[in-house]
Amino acid sequence: MNLPFDHPMSADDARQRREYRQYLALRMGPMIHALMLVAALSYLAAIGVGVLMRDSPVPLWLRMTPAPLLLLLALATGRVRQPRLLSALTLLCVLLLEIGINLGSVSHPQGHSWVPPGLLLPVATSVLWMGRWDFLVAMTLCALGPLPILLLGPTDSQLLVQYLVYMAIAIALAAVLRAFMAGTLFEQFRLEQQLREQANIDGLTGLLQRNRFLELARAALAELRRQQQPACMLFLDADHFKQLNDQHGHAAGDAALVALAATLRRQMRQGDLIGRIGGEEFAMLLPGNSLEQACRRAEQLRQSMREIRRPDGPLTTSIGVAECSPDCSDDIDALLARADQAMRQAKREGRDRVVSSPDRC
Repeated sequence: MNLPFDHPMSADDARQRREYRQYLALRMGPMIHALMLVAALSYLAAIGVGVLMRDSPVPLWLRMTPAPLLLLLALATGRVRQPRLLSALTLLCVLLLEIGINLGSVSHPQGHSWVPPGLLLPVATSVLWMGRWDFLVAMTLCALGPLPILLLGPTDSQLLVQYLVYMAIAIALAAVLRAFMAGTLFEQFRLEQQLREQANIDGLTGLLQRNRFLELARAALAELRRQQQPACMLFLDADHFKQLNDQHGHAAGDAALVALAATLRRQMRQGDLIGRIGGEEFAMLLPGNSLEQACRRAEQLRQSMREIRRPDGPLTTSIGVAECSPDCSDDIDALLARADQAMRQAKREGRDRVVSSPDRC
């Protein structure tokens, strides 16, 4: 498939391109596997028919050589889901088929009867290629593959011209089919991406939803433990939020949450994770931060939040901080629960403050 990223790519474009190639490999892998099995069995059937119909100066064992290789390639594609390797195996399959076509056509008494299968290959393989270069290499192999049969056999300029015309038509048809399939698959990819984002991203604040945040935080925490690095969790709650909604309406509450989320994003660093846990509650995982560093960042966040103006005054937050040392046995749920308890302690002590969890791990 042609990747629809023709403009200079940003980092996000490059990531989307990798995801799209992987998506194609997962979706097209079973089809490639099935078509390669069909190709291998068809080649064996053609050899069998050739043995029954005529004698060939090429030994049978030599003509059979591509068959087991084709079967091995077909079996391999049933397991491979790496885009580049899958494309390489498919290109190798086309090359073996072209070799088999040439072996089956040597000294054929009727002349060039194996050329038509070569004309079918561009169309038959048109939907398999996951990149522009894959397609170009494949079409080159398809076009050049049967030429030895035509050039080394009895000279027939009319047949050569016919072959070139028919091959040009076959490649043009393959290009049209491939472009249509590429457009269809890319639109499906984008739709699935949008659906995943809607499931993982909070529609109001644009932050991670609770389940997605916990999933990513769990994986990040496991990696931090492997690297023997600490992490801290912040748990933020907007103070007197129910009062804001009751007195000034939900539109004012929503505006406050959007501004709060924007402030969190502005202060996040590479590797940080932010999620909306529910209502006016937010969590922030700070990889590599000690408790002292996390408390400083929490205090900066608290002060930044006060710059947000609500209809009834500044937006204040109560923030709980919990630390997870490299040898801590707590899972992400326990870490979040300790940060939540610290936040509740901040509420009890008068709100608009940062409290660290007394429980160390």
